[in-house]
Amino acid sequence: MQIIILKRVTLLSVLLVLFTQMQLFAATPDTTAHQIQLSCPGNAVTLLIDYNNGAMIKALHINGGANLLSASGVTTGILLHSGKAYNSASGRPASIRPSKNRLVISGISYGDDSLRVNETWEFSYTPDNISWEITREYSNNAILDDNAFPKWAFQHLNTWTGGILGNGGVVWCKYLSEINDTYGVHTGDVTLWNTASADGLKITTRATSDHETAVRYSHSDKDEFIVNHMISDSCLKQRYHLSRFIRGKALVFAPYKVRKSKVKVRYDIAYVDYPKVYSRGNLRGINATAVRELLNTTGRYGVVDNNISGGNGWLTNWKCLHEPFFAQIGLALNDPNYDRNLSATLDQERDQAIKPDGRVLSRWHNVPGDEIPGTYNKETGYYEAMWGYTVDSQTGYVINVCEQFDITGKLSWLRSHQQSCEKALNWLIRRDSNHNDIFEMVNHNIAEKTASDWLDIVWASYENAFVNAQMYEALLRWSDCERIMGDTPKSEYYASLALKLKTAFNKPTEAGGFWSEKDGQYVYWRDNDGSIHGNNMVTPVNFAAIAFGICDQPARIKILLDSIEQRMTREKLFHWPLCFDSFKEEEVSGGNWPFPKYENGDIFPTWGYLGVRAYASYNRDIALKYIKNILHQYQLDGLSSQRYSRVTQQGLGDDVLAGISTTITALYRDIYGIRPKWNRMGLEPHLNNSLDGTSFRYILRDTAYQVTLNQGKYELSGNHFSVSSSTGFGVANSQTGLRYFHLNQDSCTLEVKKTAGKPNIDLTILLWDEQHLSFRLQCKGQVKMEINGLASDSYYTVNTGQLTKRLKTTNKGRMVIASGIPGQLKVTIKKDI
Repeated sequence: MQIIILKRVTLLSVLLVLFTQMQLFAATPDTTAHQIQLSCPGNAVTLLIDYNNGAMIKALHINGGANLLSASGVTTGILLHSGKAYNSASGRPASIRPSKNRLVISGISYGDDSLRVNETWEFSYTPDNISWEITREYSNNAILDDNAFPKWAFQHLNTWTGGILGNGGVVWCKYLSEINDTYGVHTGDVTLWNTASADGLKITTRATSDHETAVRYSHSDKDEFIVNHMISDSCLKQRYHLSRFIRGKALVFAPYKVRKSKVKVRYDIAYVDYPKVYSRGNLRGINATAVRELLNTTGRYGVVDNNISGGNGWLTNWKCLHEPFFAQIGLALNDPNYDRNLSATLDQERDQAIKPDGRVLSRWHNVPGDEIPGTYNKETGYYEAMWGYTVDSQTGYVINVCEQFDITGKLSWLRSHQQSCEKALNWLIRRDSNHNDIFEMVNHNIAEKTASDWLDIVWASYENAFVNAQMYEALLRWSDCERIMGDTPKSEYYASLALKLKTAFNKPTEAGGFWSEKDGQYVYWRDNDGSIHGNNMVTPVNFAAIAFGICDQPARIKILLDSIEQRMTREKLFHWPLCFDSFKEEEVSGGNWPFPKYENGDIFPTWGYLGVRAYASYNRDIALKYIKNILHQYQLDGLSSQRYSRVTQQGLGDDVLAGISTTITALYRDIYGIRPKWNRMGLEPHLNNSLDGTSFRYILRDTAYQVTLNQGKYELSGNHFSVSSSTGFGVANSQTGLRYFHLNQDSCTLEVKKTAGKPNIDLTILLWDEQHLSFRLQCKGQVKMEINGLASDSYYTVNTGQLTKRLKTTNKGRMVIASGIPGQLKVTIKKDI
């Protein structure tokens, strides 16, 4: 550690050095400056503190580089409701008290007779971290308009690319483009990074349990990037409606009261090797840097604040509940902070956005003006969209709950959503008024000029194929959740509804279904008069039918996907448009005309994950082509658009959509095959040759997995275990053993239980079907093996290399093998003929 004090050298200071046995260096005497430099061997961060007039951090260097702070430095301060402002860098000189690995600065005082603030700063430092504790005393009760606790003023807006927030979101600096543009959030932790320099700075906030933290990020009138921490007794409210982002205003939080009291907060400041800490691994054939940056910016941008994770973003203060892919974004981000925030978001929506009859309100916004009159709740921000009752909010909520449960594995959390998910599904189930097993929207026909789903200015009505495809997915997923929670009758009920829907959905249009044999596609909707609409190859509709599995007929899949790719190749489009041909003029709002324009033919990558999922099993080369296209587009413009023109393929729209990242989230789910389940890690890849050798780290529920992917061999390994197979699988590892799930299904499993010996288990699956199993197992000591998914009440011959046995399965297809295993063993199990 080094403390460099820039002041007059005295005998006392020399004796202090000897007494504390620390490296203390004195610079050339300077009668005008009292400065002290904090550094420690091995710590990349160096702070320079000025205590001549109060106290401030004057400079912050990383790895000996230029000062990252502006002349304003880092200060504490207050802005009284009267308009008077004070900060720690004014007043009498502070006092310093250095000791080994510690520095205390006291006597910091500012304010006036209405409110006097006295502070003590205490720094401690190690090779990895600088800890800064601020103890503040308020002399009176008061109302503050702003509170720098502290305020960090960085040189320029481009000092950092952005900051990854403690709630999984991101402050993307380029979006604070105008003076006083401000974004405020209720989390204090941030990791600032610069893509070009590869440097990162992590600031971790530790307030006492009875205080709340908030931060505003601003573009100051001095062209600085401001990070302003605020500590308060209770959660700060917004100054302007529910707005987290404000154009041209430095203050975003409402005035609040402080009490005559003492408040403490600690900040841990640490260097981050950004490319290393946020590495995406070895992504063969894929631009891993672009993947990292896209997910850390566009993918995180949909987090508006705590309890508000969406697919729009904080620039427009919007979140659409009628989007089913928020948990999938979390699957790709692989950030526990995002996961916690999404769980909290779904909790809040359960409590505030679901009406007693089960209707899920479709949107959250900071201000009224986009709602069906009378539906906006100014306290919560939830409402029905002015364009119509977008019924896919029912399915979106349920799908996100189910997928989030697979990521978190928290059964108690799922149970807390059981009643609300059942109510949301049952609300839509009750809408099948004609009992044809297809669920109806609130609007009846195009004459009403209202919407029923995400394409909110297309007048899809009555029986909507897009919503019903999502309903099929929601029913199947929720059926599985009911089974896990132990309610078999409800599980069977929802599964039976899904099967009936699938049958009805796939009927020809002439018979009441959605398949148009003449057009070779699924049509979009049917009005209540029986008229068919949307036979213009609407891609979300047809992709959803395949991606969610309601269409599983190979012939139809081939017709659809070949036709779409032929059209894409002919038009040389970089990504899929919402439709290939024009809607009829009376089927859309006037803003969609003439074709191609807006939701009538423009490119909306938000639904890219459906395209990737649809092509992944059919032709993964095509899926990968559009994944690479979106990565290339990100490098060109940061995907900072709502959509892309069908004509020019240039970005359009002010409402930047975080959902535009879903093509890359599908890279993880549908190409690399990351498919966690609530009780295991799952792997179901769809690779081609170009991806062979892909390897990356993935953390699920505090277990770090190394994923290694080659065609014909997929591997998951971690602490004390390794499992490989030529097919998809799942694995659950514990201190007592390991469980293998063939094809990542619950029905076929191999459990290896350790009865003695060292913990390491290495398992290689060679062959698995009902007639014949073969695997290699390496585990020193005694084990017991249990296999499920075999033919029931059948005899099998088991060969372990040491012995051969003839065993009979139970009436549920279960077999138990007990064996002492000396090193490596090959096990073969064949069904007797």
